[in-house]
Amino acid sequence: MFRTIIEDYKVVFKRDPAARTILGWLEVLLLYSGFHAIFWHRINHFLHSKLHIPFFPRLIAQLVRWFTGIEIHPGAELGPGFFIDHGMGVVIGETTVTGKNVILYQGATLGGTGSERGKRHPTLGDNVVVGAGGKVLGNITIGNNVKIGAGSVVIHPVPDNATVVGVPGEIVRVNGKKVSDTGMLDHGDLPDPVLELKEKLEKLEKEIERLRK
Repeated sequence: MFRTIIEDYKVVFKRDPAARTILGWLEVLLLYSGFHAIFWHRINHFLHSKLHIPFFPRLIAQLVRWFTGIEIHPGAELGPGFFIDHGMGVVIGETTVTGKNVILYQGATLGGTGSERGKRHPTLGDNVVVGAGGKVLGNITIGNNVKIGAGSVVIHPVPDNATVVGVPGEIVRVNGKKVSDTGMLDHGDLPDPVLELKEKLEKLEKEIERLRK
């Protein structure tokens, strides 16, 4: 558990340029709500899933939610290097499972779709990015190296190396050209899922105008 916490701490400096200052180490320890939420979740998950202690892990999680705005159920299994940027409004459900180096931005949700029991939250692979306001809902699997655009709602499985945008989420790239060469944080540089439709409509309007003339 402690090794994982250390990895969570180190990954902040890799993912957030704002942390790379002279006193960045102190800022992360005292001022980064995302790191605070992950830190307490590691402890909560150990108490909840390993020691099977009732009530208190949920109580701590609720207190952390009040202080950070981030809600993580103690049962969620989060891989090492998990990073939450800003974090306000992030929600992670009980049966969520993630791989290594997953990034969530503010307002992201890893949630369920109903009141069913058992595995009802998503499973994310390694190096997944969920943009601001992105929602991944239900017992679905998101592959490795997947990018989910801001505001997207994903309710179906996604293969490895894909980019998903829109409501509902549509896969717009798989094993194609990289969105950006500057790193995982450039989740704003995503393709427009309706660009092709716009182009077709423009051509159709021109054709209608030509026929009228």
